[in-house]
Amino acid sequence: MQVMSRLLRYALRYWPRIVAAIVLMFVGTGLVMIQPKIIQWTFDSVYEAGQWHLLAWMGLAVVAAAALQGLVNYGERLLMEWVGQRTIYDLRNRIYGHLQSLSFSFYDTAQTGQLMSRATADVDQLRRFVSFGIMRLVSNLVTFVFVLLTLLQMDWKLTLLSLGTMPFLVLSVAAFNTKVRPRYQLIQQEMAELTTTLQENISGVRVVRAFAQEEREIAKFRAQNWRYLEENITTVRLWAFYFPLMQFMSGLGSTLILWYGGRQVILGHLSIGQMLAFTALLARLVGPVRMLGWLVNMYSQATAAAQRVFEILDTNPEVRDKPGAFELPPIKGHVRFENVSFAYDGMNYVLRDINIDAKPGQRIAVLGGTGSGKSTLINLIPRFYDVVEGAITVDGIDIRDVTLESLRRQIGIVLQETFLFSATIRENIAYGRPHARDEEIVAAAKAARIHDFIMSLPDGYNSLVGERGVGLSGGQKQRIAIARALLLDPAILILDDSLSSVDTETEYLIQQALEVLMQNRTSFIIAQRLSTVKNADQIIILDNGRIVEQGTHETLLAAGGIYREIYDLQLRSQEEAEVLAERSGN
Repeated sequence: MQVMSRLLRYALRYWPRIVAAIVLMFVGTGLVMIQPKIIQWTFDSVYEAGQWHLLAWMGLAVVAAAALQGLVNYGERLLMEWVGQRTIYDLRNRIYGHLQSLSFSFYDTAQTGQLMSRATADVDQLRRFVSFGIMRLVSNLVTFVFVLLTLLQMDWKLTLLSLGTMPFLVLSVAAFNTKVRPRYQLIQQEMAELTTTLQENISGVRVVRAFAQEEREIAKFRAQNWRYLEENITTVRLWAFYFPLMQFMSGLGSTLILWYGGRQVILGHLSIGQMLAFTALLARLVGPVRMLGWLVNMYSQATAAAQRVFEILDTNPEVRDKPGAFELPPIKGHVRFENVSFAYDGMNYVLRDINIDAKPGQRIAVLGGTGSGKSTLINLIPRFYDVVEGAITVDGIDIRDVTLESLRRQIGIVLQETFLFSATIRENIAYGRPHARDEEIVAAAKAARIHDFIMSLPDGYNSLVGERGVGLSGGQKQRIAIARALLLDPAILILDDSLSSVDTETEYLIQQALEVLMQNRTSFIIAQRLSTVKNADQIIILDNGRIVEQGTHETLLAAGGIYREIYDLQLRSQEEAEVLAERSGN
């Protein structure tokens, strides 16, 4: 109930429409009550008393009541469907906005398919419950009470007899609810797993094809799909058992009425009209109880869905604006790491005692082996994660004291794995500044050495980029990302300078673009190329999360330490290749 009360709070924002729907519901209930009465009057006044002139009026009364009930039901359903749709619209926006605020640590462990399932299938399940289930639940309760009071007024003995099977019917509904709710939680979890499998396979289709693993992935999906099928079949078995049981109990009650009520008619204690009205009203009484099983089923599905949805909303972002955070003013780009240590889990440190003083406009090259902490180091600057110990300052201001938006607005990021949106090239370049002028976008593209390629496309800057940049080469995507960073004009720049997967010509173009990008900006570069390392103002060598060497290319080379080993193993060949290229050019 706590979960459902949270859902209802979203719906109660539109209480005027809910009140209007409830008014219509009471009117509809009254019309449901009056139709059996019209049938009773017809039999008693027309067929028994012989007042045949009333027959046409009674027929018109039945038709009018049915037509009016149809109009009332239409208005009630329309109002509640609007409330349901609007409630879920708000909830889905809330989920999406919350997902945007969650920290990188959440996405490190979350599965995309799970999140998609909760934001779509689970939310739609809630829509059905809000727009239809809640009102039907209230309507059935009101109908039950009104009909029961009317039946008791008509013949309390016959009413109590007809209710003899009701406790068993209620117990069946309760047992059904107890057993079916966990089943729906499992079903929705299996659907999320199925969505995850599908999403991963579609995203990684090139890897699947490259390693000829189509049959393996098909078998994996089939197994997941079979588990989903089994959970549904198990739930259907519960339906198949309990619903006929409920119908049997309802029929048993009707049998008792026919036996006892028939005797009352024979003895003259009841008229045929009263007996027919009583039978019709009893059907209205049993209907809500039988529908209760269906509503309990819907409630169980909605509860399971709500728990999964609110689990996301209850996840607090680890990195957020602290109370009193202020806007970071325009900065020069003086970045300092002061005794910084970091652990993803708060215990196992991946960075320890990091001290870096990057003056405005300096280039800081970061080198180290796999797992040395290079990516972690640069991810701390825009506060993708927060330091565990120490502090990072920009122009003397602790980055935890300023708002995330104002900090990240002044940091440009270009990584090796470039992500482009399914939009136009213009929109991708202007992503950080959506209202940038066309001439600014073109200037950024020219500086990134991508303008000529864009103009060679049929639609130029209005050319659509495929999902994740499909159709563009790695070098083209990277230059678009560089143009995106240039347009932002950040004071601090973070980039992964890995060019190992591009050809010589593309490498040359990207290097030119990077040179333009890094001018007059404080740059932190995960360096892979000799030219980047040699031109760096500081070179940071990381090993097991600690800075083991720090200095310029010449000083570190002369020291003969780890940097010298890296140079001999990885960078010397690049230098020799550059020398040969210069000689051949001469």
